[in-house]
Amino acid sequence: MDEAAEQIILDFYRYPPVGDDDWRYLSQTAQVRMLEMQLLSKTVLLNMAEAENFEAAAEFLAASEYALTRGGKGLAEVENILRAQRAAVRELFADLMLDKEIVKLFRTRDDFANLRLAVRRAVTKKALGLDYSNEGNMPAEAYEEAFREENYSRFPNYMQEAIERAVPAYYQNKDVRQIDYAIDNVQAEYNLKKARQMKNIFLAGLFRIQIDLTNIRTMLRLKYAGVESRFLGDNIFLKGGYLELERLRRGLETGYEAMGQVFFVKPYYEAVEAGANWFASDKSFLRIEQRCEEHLTGFLKTTIQIVTGPQPIIAYLLMKENEIRTVRLILTSKKNALDKKLILDRLGS
Repeated sequence: MDEAAEQIILDFYRYPPVGDDDWRYLSQTAQVRMLEMQLLSKTVLLNMAEAENFEAAAEFLAASEYALTRGGKGLAEVENILRAQRAAVRELFADLMLDKEIVKLFRTRDDFANLRLAVRRAVTKKALGLDYSNEGNMPAEAYEEAFREENYSRFPNYMQEAIERAVPAYYQNKDVRQIDYAIDNVQAEYNLKKARQMKNIFLAGLFRIQIDLTNIRTMLRLKYAGVESRFLGDNIFLKGGYLELERLRRGLETGYEAMGQVFFVKPYYEAVEAGANWFASDKSFLRIEQRCEEHLTGFLKTTIQIVTGPQPIIAYLLMKENEIRTVRLILTSKKNALDKKLILDRLGS
């Protein structure tokens, strides 16, 4: 089956299949099942959002691994704790994952993030800096050296291709957003290519869902900006998802109140309808962000049907990372005295 044909076939109602059991992962799966039980509940997160202030919100974390030290009240301490937890879960993921190609694949997330930053700095003539993530496959110090010398041979092919696409894309109109679009496209293509090479049904489904959710967010933001579909370049929407690109373009030309109907036969109907209606009334992207996150989490939770395999380990990594981001969002919002309604809207209460 070629990729064009695969893109328009949808043989599931809400979520794609997650693949078969892999009995090599019996003990590793048991370990993450225990860890899943320790994830913060929705009730805890909502209680944090409802709290009167930063200190009261932080109190709900007192018995968790996110607990602040006695007298700790600053965002700097919060950020240190969250970074440590993210590093720990990624290290655990690498230890539990027997298929090291999957570990390498997930580390490319930091490679691409570093590359976006480095290319932006290089084309805008800003200092290249040394503040790159060291959790990718490439060491952080490689970026400053490579871009200073304009020698990218040290980078793997997928990163070289991203640079080759991103730099000319920027110089067409000197629009830094084109850098993100170009690199995002290379990353999406690379992820799908690796999933197919590994014949991993779960990863293929995960990456295609992520592509669709990214495209839906992009569609709504372009509509808000007043961009017409006929003016879109070929690289604005990511390719390879379950949604046809023409459907996304049609959604862009449709009023907010009818946008959901364009996606009526697709798994994302409820997310698009809720997000579009919310934006029409509140001029806010909070609901579409929440619904997209909810849809992806729903897919990750379907790995409960797997007795043993890498799927639950991947799902746990992503759910834990999402938990860390949510804790950061709530505590940062509380520290900055944002309206609790905004936080609750983002959590989907």
